[in-house]
Amino acid sequence: MSLEPTPGKILEMGLAFWGSKTLLSAVEIGLFSELAKGPLTREQVEQKLGIHSRSSRDFLDALVALGMLQRKDGSYSNTPDTDCFLDRKKPSYVGGILEMANARLYPFWGSLTDALRTGKPQNETKSDANAFEKLYSDPDRMEGFLAAMTGISLPAAKAIAEKFPWDNYTTFADVGCAQGATPVQIALHHAHVQGIGYDLGVVQPVFERYVRTHALSNRLRFQSGDFFKDSMPNVDVLIMGHVLHDWNLEQKKMLLKKAWEALPTGGALIVYEALIDDERKTNAFGLLMSLNMLVETSGGFDYSGADCIEWMREAGFKSTRVEHLAGADSMVVAIK
Repeated sequence: MSLEPTPGKILEMGLAFWGSKTLLSAVEIGLFSELAKGPLTREQVEQKLGIHSRSSRDFLDALVALGMLQRKDGSYSNTPDTDCFLDRKKPSYVGGILEMANARLYPFWGSLTDALRTGKPQNETKSDANAFEKLYSDPDRMEGFLAAMTGISLPAAKAIAEKFPWDNYTTFADVGCAQGATPVQIALHHAHVQGIGYDLGVVQPVFERYVRTHALSNRLRFQSGDFFKDSMPNVDVLIMGHVLHDWNLEQKKMLLKKAWEALPTGGALIVYEALIDDERKTNAFGLLMSLNMLVETSGGFDYSGADCIEWMREAGFKSTRVEHLAGADSMVVAIK
């Protein structure tokens, strides 16, 4: 007997933004960082975070139901996951990407239908202008964006530090390094390696501050450059994390060719993204990320491992492989 169709999953998906915005607001007001100090009653949360008494009970209990908080004897506390990843004072904090999602992406995604109809970005540019030029012209927005990149890249960065055969290499450069999460993780795991953070000059103070907090300034340095205009650093390993998906196909291929030209024979290129599965059926996160590139950029899109391998071979790389990292992220490794 066939089951009757039901609208449950449809309604749950259509209204998923309710739970998403509840979490984003909790991050915005610093709820998880406050609860990291110890459990609080509803009244204490109201007092410390300025939450109205009308909203506090439903807000906190919704977070309990969503699995983001625990409640015991009338007091609320973080779950192990939120305590680890959403306390701003912990180095494991990944809330930067959620802060950016709340401040920027949430309102921009409200114009997704316009993006689908026009093919144009719906962010600060609303045109074909370079979104990064707009974003980096505002110091506060730039710092928020760079912190967001750390949040989304940190699990993959740790996996790259553990899974890639670094014993065979001594130098690397992270192209589009943002704060420097990936160089820091590699340096923390491998004392023999020297690294470069390669990005626009305006990023340098942010990178150097982040590196100093990990006491790695003697092994990690910043190199200013525009990868569309300048050569990439000459090192053993080049890394591009969440970079290629920002650009159109012609630009993607150009960056891969420039990486090939900069590397020595035997050198490696690591590209990591939320790679779409080759059949384009199961990795919803990767496909939604590609829609995010529609909203955020003039020509960017995400791609599969097979797509990336094809472009790498076209650029001149001979040996390639795909390896899962963490969560939705996988890396494509190419050897010159």
